[in-house]
Amino acid sequence: MSSASTATVTSSTVPPRVVEEKTVQEELSLPILLADRVIKSAQEAESLRQDCSDLAKQVDRLSQMLRSAVRLAVSIPSLYDRPLRRIASDITRNLDRALTLVRKCKKHSGVLRQVFSITTTADFRKVSNLLESSIGDMKWLLSVFESDGGAHLSLPPIASNDPILAWVWSSISAVQMGQVKDRVDAANQLASLARDNDRNKKMIVEEGGILPLLKLLKEGASAEAQIAAVTALSNIASDRERVRLIVDALGISMIVGVLGDSQTKVQISVANLVARMAALDDYAQEEFMRLNVTRPLVSLLSSHLDLEIASNNPVKTSIPSLIEMNKKLAYKNIKANYNSDSSSHGGSHSNKEREMETPEMQLKLKVSCAEALWKLSRGSVSNSRKITETKGLLCLAKIVEREKGELQFNCLMTIMEITAVAESNADLRRAAFKTNLPAAKAVLDQLLRVIQEESDPQLQIPAIRSIGCLARTFPARETRIMRPLVSHLGNRNVEVATEAAIALGKFACPENFNCSEHSKAIIEFDGVPPLMKLLRSGDQPQLQGLVLLCYLALNAGNSKALEHARALNTLEGTARSVLAQHPEWKDLFAKAIHHLTLYQAGAPLNRQSLAP
Repeated sequence: MSSASTATVTSSTVPPRVVEEKTVQEELSLPILLADRVIKSAQEAESLRQDCSDLAKQVDRLSQMLRSAVRLAVSIPSLYDRPLRRIASDITRNLDRALTLVRKCKKHSGVLRQVFSITTTADFRKVSNLLESSIGDMKWLLSVFESDGGAHLSLPPIASNDPILAWVWSSISAVQMGQVKDRVDAANQLASLARDNDRNKKMIVEEGGILPLLKLLKEGASAEAQIAAVTALSNIASDRERVRLIVDALGISMIVGVLGDSQTKVQISVANLVARMAALDDYAQEEFMRLNVTRPLVSLLSSHLDLEIASNNPVKTSIPSLIEMNKKLAYKNIKANYNSDSSSHGGSHSNKEREMETPEMQLKLKVSCAEALWKLSRGSVSNSRKITETKGLLCLAKIVEREKGELQFNCLMTIMEITAVAESNADLRRAAFKTNLPAAKAVLDQLLRVIQEESDPQLQIPAIRSIGCLARTFPARETRIMRPLVSHLGNRNVEVATEAAIALGKFACPENFNCSEHSKAIIEFDGVPPLMKLLRSGDQPQLQGLVLLCYLALNAGNSKALEHARALNTLEGTARSVLAQHPEWKDLFAKAIHHLTLYQAGAPLNRQSLAP
């Protein structure tokens, strides 16, 4: 494979570590050898000797630069070699052309000499221009390496058609090799480039930008450096593929380590990065779980909580365990980080130091931690279990009770995601949401309070959805749960009403052991009239209302409320239009219609089929 094709493959299809197995010294040995051959062949030329001599001078200058690069590569342990390898590949190609050219100038006879003189004069100019570009590339590269990684605004010829490439190279080099201030500036430059477009993100990744940014984050030279690194990584990690690259670079362990012990403003940025990565990649979710990121998140979320509560508050039964949990988590996090690498996180940041932060900073940290727990728990049994095992439910319930705004919303969304997982996982449901457990009771109390007292649909919907997910945990005739859900069937906000219908459907569906009792309770709490009204709304409300009506018909078909509401006629009239969009519900609708005909006076038993 030619050097040109190697460069192409390296940047587009094969990870650099697969192709670039040679050391920098080995990479530069070929162009240095070629340069010596060009000079020797130029000295042996018998035609166009002046052109050959001029070319040899260019090559000699280039050779000296290549040797300087070798010396630098040996002396700089953390050398960023990506641009060097790319430029060396171009130089090798150009020197190969120069060698072919000067070899043509050896002794030729008669007509052949004239032909070569005519053809090679133009070729000399072309090759000379190429060598001059290579000299310009090396001059730029050496200036970058010799400046301790400082920023460079000049452009090498190799990047003249794509200035972004030079900026990316210069910035990554500064992040990897520069002084602290230069590293911060360069990381911010990469963050800005990554924010602009996907092409820039891809280029930063392909040119090896992830590892230097992770190293900058881990070393903790300053809070500003860590925040700059996190910002750049967050902007890069905008899709599943790039998140996975951060995971593959062992970035999860570095991220969790910094989260456990760093300044508050750094922890805020890191928690946001955790949320972003977990939301985009389920593998990252599980890796965060494996390294137990939920423990520092819950610890940070539960700090500064006012634990003095009224005697009738169900959370009080677990206050001692919550206090003890906070103390243990704080101690374990600090100790673990010191044992692993006390210098890598910029020292310990004690709880006393965090308590000195402004209330605004403390709130921002909690908001970020709550969002991270929300995204970590989404669809993840293991993370949801981890949160419940760290007594995280008590923290969430307490915050939902006391806080407002984004923090309250994020905690509600976390509860909603955990209950959604528990709905399909009986082990988690039994372990965390038995109604006699203090944590479960605290969560349930707050969900019901939100449903009954809050008027914001953004809060009501996750609370209603959470209770619906837990429908199979409640005993028969659970009036405390059913009444507020039924009341929202008539909510003026159609989305809230629809969510109430979905939740009640989970109480009344055949998979719920207490479906008959729950269905009767829905009817007793006067749920049929608002349900019939919901059927006149849009497509989704109509579908969910119709499903709930079918469950009521199957479980309480002899109800007078259903007969007075003309439920049979409504089912027949609505089902046909709904089935055109949702044929998967045909069997349920048919069974409900048939069942109602058994109870409603005057209804013929041979009703018309629902078949189209």
